[in-house]
Amino acid sequence: MSAFDKSRLPSRHVTVGPERAPHRSYLYAMGLTEEEINQPLVGVATAWNEAAPCNIALSRQAQAVKIGVKREKGTPREFTTITVTDGIAMGHAGMKSSLVSREVIADSVELTMRGHCYDGLVTLAGCDKSLPAMMMAMARLNAPAVFMYGGSILPGKFRGEDVTIQSLFEAVGAHSTGAMSDEDLHELECVACPGAGACGGQFTANTMACVSEAIGLALPGSAGAPAPYETRDEYAVASGAAVMRLIRDNLRPRDILTRKAFENAAVVVAASGGSTNAGLHLPALAHECGISFDLHDVAEIFKRTPYIADLKPGGRYVAKDMFEIGGVPVLMKALLDGGYLHGDCITVTGGTIEDNLRDVEFPTNQDVVYPTSNPITSTGGVVGLRGNLAPEGAIVKVAGMETLKFTGSALCFDCEEDAFEAVEQRRYKAGDVFVIRYEGPKGGPGMREMLATTAALYGQGVGDTVALITDGRFSGATRGFCVGHVGPEAAVGGPIGLLRDGDAITIDAVNGTIDVDLTEEELAARRAEWMPREHEYQSGTIWKYAQTVGSAEKGAVTHPGAVAETHVYVDL
Repeated sequence: MSAFDKSRLPSRHVTVGPERAPHRSYLYAMGLTEEEINQPLVGVATAWNEAAPCNIALSRQAQAVKIGVKREKGTPREFTTITVTDGIAMGHAGMKSSLVSREVIADSVELTMRGHCYDGLVTLAGCDKSLPAMMMAMARLNAPAVFMYGGSILPGKFRGEDVTIQSLFEAVGAHSTGAMSDEDLHELECVACPGAGACGGQFTANTMACVSEAIGLALPGSAGAPAPYETRDEYAVASGAAVMRLIRDNLRPRDILTRKAFENAAVVVAASGGSTNAGLHLPALAHECGISFDLHDVAEIFKRTPYIADLKPGGRYVAKDMFEIGGVPVLMKALLDGGYLHGDCITVTGGTIEDNLRDVEFPTNQDVVYPTSNPITSTGGVVGLRGNLAPEGAIVKVAGMETLKFTGSALCFDCEEDAFEAVEQRRYKAGDVFVIRYEGPKGGPGMREMLATTAALYGQGVGDTVALITDGRFSGATRGFCVGHVGPEAAVGGPIGLLRDGDAITIDAVNGTIDVDLTEEELAARRAEWMPREHEYQSGTIWKYAQTVGSAEKGAVTHPGAVAETHVYVDL
């Protein structure tokens, strides 16, 4: 008999009693023994696919997770879900699928767990939206669960220099000006991504991987090793073993995901110069727990957190470099010692953040992560903004930027393609503020990232002389004065939809403001003339998404969340 009490576990609905003989017959058909059927059933969910290198190592790591589950007398049941990889979807209509995929991944994991009554869950993810999606599913189900990142890609080498996918997107801009030849561009594209793993800078995948440790859902150190390293498999085995301890102790995700845990996560994002997308994903994850933690809460923490990790795109190093000095635990140790983390938050180890970091020593012979007493800048690498142009807020990544204030003239576009064409044809001037609208969650639909456009501007050498604002999103690889998540979005009549070419816009990342030089009366007059627009997605999944998605301010969520639930899956 199993050492676990099945009477309190969901799998009793499919494995216990004479009426479940048909269900058990399916399990026998797959080679399970009676002993294995009597053990806890653990879902091992991956976003493995052959779309991109981000996900290609996840299947291998899932096999290692299953070893850990089996060692601790559990029965693993592997399943996969989709992922949309942003690097492939970038710069065309495919990017409309990206944020939608976050909801589809979370929904599909929820449905698989509910339908098959698994008792615990280990999730593995590699590319941007799949990380928050897996964590959202964990919180929604509230079954004992562990998250594990698939690992980052190793840096490419181009003529003796480390390069990332960001280098290639920026090279497209350089190529458009004649500053890079066809031959050089081809040479770079052949070496920029040398193998398996997610984008190597502190872009969205690595940002959310850091969050997984900081928030307590992943084993300490598990976010660090690059995807090809065998140590990833060791963390996978340990993650499989850890979920069995969580089932035994009945320690669940919402026991871990407290308000203080979300504050810890926001601190680590700011300190590492992480992706602005964290300002979308943290509120969405909090929503799954019934915790109110919106863009403004995130921004307040960003404002008081020092920027201490010198990581690309604003800095010099990639994830592999931080791994080599001790990984995320070193970053967290610096923040804990500086008084910026809540050390008493519980984690999937069963111990607290403080317990987990007790034996971590901050290395002094390196310049990847700085102590909080000597930060790169005294405030975080990501800043929240608010003003008459964004009453619901906006967000900008300032890590590595020297100029934190910008005033310029609006240059308006109603989709990203039109803006990118203007960049390619250099139909702009220094001091312009590109306005890309109708790209929000509802209006896009899907809230596209704008890396192709922002990187092209940087590649043309004008990243410091123009700005860009959008109700869409930016890639974690974006750099320059680029403001995203402007809300309310244009599609619902937000001020960004009322702008006209030539309007004077002021962005102040020091004081956290974004304003257009128009009176309330002028805005009201324009609003009276504004007409809503129809998008091109009037059926299918993207249409369904547009019907239910909320504002970026609250995480662009599509259901009422834990505050409205009448039951928790694991207690059924």
